[in-house]
Amino acid sequence: MPPLRVAAARRVVGSAYPGGEIPLDAVEWDAVGSGSIACVYPAVVDGVRVAVKVRRPHVAQRIRRDFAILEAGARALQLLPQLRQIPAATIMAQLGEAVARQADFTQELQALQALGANLADLEYVRIPRPVPELCRADVLVMEYIDDLRPAQTCGEAAEIAERILQCAYRMLFLDGLVHCDMHPGNLYLLPGGRLVLLDGGFVVRLGPRVRSLFAEFFLAMVRGDGRRCAEMVRRSAARVPATADLDGFEAAMIELIGSTTRWTAADFSLVGFATRLFDLQRRHGLFAAPEFIFPLLALLVIEGRIKDLDAQIDFQAAALPVLLKALRAGYVVG
Repeated sequence: MPPLRVAAARRVVGSAYPGGEIPLDAVEWDAVGSGSIACVYPAVVDGVRVAVKVRRPHVAQRIRRDFAILEAGARALQLLPQLRQIPAATIMAQLGEAVARQADFTQELQALQALGANLADLEYVRIPRPVPELCRADVLVMEYIDDLRPAQTCGEAAEIAERILQCAYRMLFLDGLVHCDMHPGNLYLLPGGRLVLLDGGFVVRLGPRVRSLFAEFFLAMVRGDGRRCAEMVRRSAARVPATADLDGFEAAMIELIGSTTRWTAADFSLVGFATRLFDLQRRHGLFAAPEFIFPLLALLVIEGRIKDLDAQIDFQAAALPVLLKALRAGYVVG
């Protein structure tokens, strides 16, 4: 989106600090990043360059209003006979909460700190360090990282694809704190192939049950065990009515998993797989828990980038080392 007008950005930053005195030595009001929620400006603090993320005025209220309308529409749709058992309003409410968190800079500050701590042992991942004492409700200050490059323009493409996947799997299966927005505008490389992950706004914490069930489903998929996958879907379902066709669902899952196991990125479509999976649940009377949208979304966002980098990578096999760590840590039953 077009950046904030300079006068508007100045007002937001000025009002964020007591007395309107900006504790920044210099701010370059030519935005280096501009999205629907905030704009980012370079600045200097004590001789050190920082990035200043400025929230657009009234954006949090607009998000809540828009999702209130969408949630009301979802509740209306659930009155239709064919949609009564689908938790559309619950799904919309959870999505709305996740989107609204992107405008909450207090939560983003905490997410950046937690992601940095969780991924500190991965030498190929870098998270911008926030400057907590300068962060406010409308302003988020963090280190400025120079020389960012698009992920496909430097380094060995296959190695970069592997690193992106390993980072995503680490968040999904071990840490449980998941960056769901690793699109090209948030994922960059430094010279040498080190990943830089920006923007902690859309970060979701998975509960132990969701993380465990999702990991067990993925492990069963890697093994080609359709029967176990069917069991994980049944256990994770929001509701299993007495009329559900569990035997038919298990047979369909065995066929689905058997037809996609160990496909390379060039042949495997996560969008297509998820669509078939949700359709099987619908046709056999099972209804997925809304919480499972977020881990799938995290993978869907990076799928295109992975395919561009290495069409021969095996999504499922790449998950195995992290899944084995999850097994040893007791996060997954196996």
